[in-house]
Amino acid sequence: MPTRHSLTSEFKIFFDFFCPVAFYAAGFFFTMKNIIPVICTCLLISLSANAQQKDLGTWHVVNAQYNINKKWFVWGELQTRSQKFMDAFYYYEAKGGAGMYIGKDFSLWVGTGRYATYANDGNFKKPFANEEFRFWQQLNMNNYVHRIKFEHRYRMEQRWLAQGGYKNRYRYRLNAFLPLNNTKVTAKTFFLNAHEEIFLTNKKPHFERNRIFVGAGYMPDKNTTLMGGYLHQYDYTAAGTSSAKNFLQISLLLQFHHDETVERVPQILD
Repeated sequence: MPTRHSLTSEFKIFFDFFCPVAFYAAGFFFTMKNIIPVICTCLLISLSANAQQKDLGTWHVVNAQYNINKKWFVWGELQTRSQKFMDAFYYYEAKGGAGMYIGKDFSLWVGTGRYATYANDGNFKKPFANEEFRFWQQLNMNNYVHRIKFEHRYRMEQRWLAQGGYKNRYRYRLNAFLPLNNTKVTAKTFFLNAHEEIFLTNKKPHFERNRIFVGAGYMPDKNTTLMGGYLHQYDYTAAGTSSAKNFLQISLLLQFHHDETVERVPQILD
């Protein structure tokens, strides 16, 4: 007979998997009038289904993209993460790559980088809990519904971990932007932003992670975007254990030689 603990765990897994699926379907089928309640409902279900680590962590992102011409671009990104507010830094990643635009609605990306996780009881305190080299391929697709700018991101990752060997992973993220004082996300625009992403593997139990972000941003000029918000991350392991963590995410995005004739939403490549 299932125990109360096992039923609770199954309940958590079900809703953390069901929530993003419902959110993604909404991106295709709902208008602006209906999508916001769906986003809020999915967020509340996912947050209420998991026990939280008490401290609010911070997540810092600096991203730069240089457009070589209207088709080709190169990019780089640095991130740090902490277990507490601006303290107990335990993770960093440094990555870069290139890509190409295919018309105004599609783009292809490739990336590679180093991802390092430290012990939790200090600032970048060794020994490493894990080190990883990663290579990935990505397809982005834009889908604009009235003023809401939807971005669908599909990614395949090849991962080499010091603890765990080689692994494959597949990710899908639905990202939504709502400009407030303009009809497009352009210079001098304030906007709201929400996204949800699921992480899947080719080995059981397949579902590995779920991320939900809600926040806002401002684009002071055509080259700079500032973003901030609340990020909730839920992790599930093959051993059947799970954990959840809340972060304050702060991002600075730089884009050079941007083609202003085409609207493209800001891009964080975490």
